[in-house]
Amino acid sequence: MRIEGPASAVRETQRLRMFSAIARTIAGDVELSQLVQIVTDAATQWSGAKFGGFFYDMVDASGEACDLYALSGVPRSGSEKLPMPRRAEIFGPAFDGVGIVRSDDIRQDPRFGRNGPYFGMLEGHLPVVSYLAAPVVSRTGEVHGGLFVAHDEPGAFGMEAEETVAAIAAHAAIAIDNARLLEASRRGEEASRQAQEANAWLAAIVAGSDDAILSKSLEGIISSWNASATRLFGFTAAEAIGRHITILIPDDRLHEEEEIIGRIRRGERVDHFETVRRRKDGSLLDISLTVSPVRNTRGVIIGASKIARDISDRKRAQQQQDLLLREVNHRVKNLFSVTTGLISISATSANSAEELAVSLRERVLALSRAHDLTLPELGGEQTGERGTTLFALLAAIIAPHDFAGAPRLAVTGTDVPLQGSTLTSLALLLHEFTTNAAKYGALSSKAGRLAVQTAIEGGMLVLTWREIGGPAVAARGMPEGFGSLLERATVQGLGGEIARDWAPGGVVIRLRIPAAHLTG
Repeated sequence: MRIEGPASAVRETQRLRMFSAIARTIAGDVELSQLVQIVTDAATQWSGAKFGGFFYDMVDASGEACDLYALSGVPRSGSEKLPMPRRAEIFGPAFDGVGIVRSDDIRQDPRFGRNGPYFGMLEGHLPVVSYLAAPVVSRTGEVHGGLFVAHDEPGAFGMEAEETVAAIAAHAAIAIDNARLLEASRRGEEASRQAQEANAWLAAIVAGSDDAILSKSLEGIISSWNASATRLFGFTAAEAIGRHITILIPDDRLHEEEEIIGRIRRGERVDHFETVRRRKDGSLLDISLTVSPVRNTRGVIIGASKIARDISDRKRAQQQQDLLLREVNHRVKNLFSVTTGLISISATSANSAEELAVSLRERVLALSRAHDLTLPELGGEQTGERGTTLFALLAAIIAPHDFAGAPRLAVTGTDVPLQGSTLTSLALLLHEFTTNAAKYGALSSKAGRLAVQTAIEGGMLVLTWREIGGPAVAARGMPEGFGSLLERATVQGLGGEIARDWAPGGVVIRLRIPAAHLTG
């Protein structure tokens, strides 16, 4: 029963101020542990209790344990020795959120001491006699825990104390709700900040990548496009985004897109798929593709990301390597054929084994010197570019096929200096002419010879190669093979033209090269 009067009015005013202070604290940015300590201290003070505590409703695997959140009236340092309240029958209404429990003497309460293993007050426990407990229940109905106050004398708590503790428990529930919402908001903000930073890093990586990076929907519509994609394919982002990916795919490669999308729909990744794609200007380029599925937040595949790397240089280098290997193979075979021819030529003019050996040795050495002219300078110290003249080059290449005292080459016209890459290319070309003549033409016969005429006409070197005295030439002469491919590539590299006349008496070759190219 409340006593009305001046003292009661003063106390009521103080209580209202206390509630107002708690409300202001709840509205502020205060940590959860601090909030709970404030309401526990207030409940202990304004209920007239000697000690109080807030226990968080945390059930362990055995269904017994609760965790202390705050303690009032007892030093925190000594609370470690206090046993935690268990889900005994006397504590049940508070932890279950059923209602308030108030007892003038907990020792006389029929619900006390009924739970093992202690069946009563624990040794070392606070001297609890008067007992008051109120559940702390969230606005959602979740029980956060219980607010407990106690006194070591009986009958310490009346209705006013019960109302006060209940009101403070309600404030505690709001405080915990708000603190958790604030904590969740902060976690969300931190997660958002981290996601934004991760996206910024990713965007910077994509923007600065040397590889073309783009994304598309499962229907093939381009949705993103980095700067390297513009450099590689020629389309700007504005031109590419929103259009179908087939703007990059040649018609004979459209089936690849269906296969790739099929694998993406199955959640598969396509690694280092080498193919050909089309630029904006219609030109084709070799690329290596890596394609990965893109999933939404629910894990559903919604599109694909593509990384395209230009491998044109590697492809060209590989093709060049293949060409060089084929050239080496071709030239080695030619050398065997030429050597066989040199043996035959030497044998027809030799009168003894010693004379054959001397003649063959000289021819092979001459062939070695001529062969060296077809190779660029390799390794070693170079004091300057290697150079010679056209006539000297011809003489060196034909020399292995000459007979003693009877040269098989007649050169007339204008001699010109040769230097740099043109020397190597022209030596290779003339070596090919000579090899074919030794295998199929004039140089395959003892009576055969060569007549070469040179002239400068209209800024072009015109070289006429005429074979005389060899076997009859059939239509089209020598068979098509790698030698023909090598010859065409060399002439094209020199910026020249070549034509053949398959005359029955011997092939005639006309070669035209820009004179400006002769010194490299």
